[in-house]
Amino acid sequence: MLNLNLKPIFEARGIERPYTYLVKAGISRATAHNILQSKTRVFRLDHIELLCKVLICEPNDLLAYTPDAQTILPETHPLNNLRKEAVSQTNIKDSLANIPYKQLKELTSQLLEKK
Repeated sequence: MLNLNLKPIFEARGIERPYTYLVKAGISRATAHNILQSKTRVFRLDHIELLCKVLICEPNDLLAYTPDAQTILPETHPLNNLRKEAVSQTNIKDSLANIPYKQLKELTSQLLEKK
């Protein structure tokens, strides 16, 4: 089953109030509520595009695939690329606050080079 997987993106971006963020981005209140509660069964292309623009991500980042118990897919099936591994709930601020200064400088240099 495909599901929306926005929580890790919000955490990585430091967005503490996802509902407010979505509404300010231009998504209606009802749609924002449904998206955040995983109650939406229809995901409009304009919403996907808007989310990708404001969250600086790809459509694949928005989705997660969890197979049903009776569904068996070959390992090479493309849907397996959407399986989300368990990720630490540490946000980027905490990660950056706890790495040594030397590594932080190196990481900053690498990021600036990629721009």
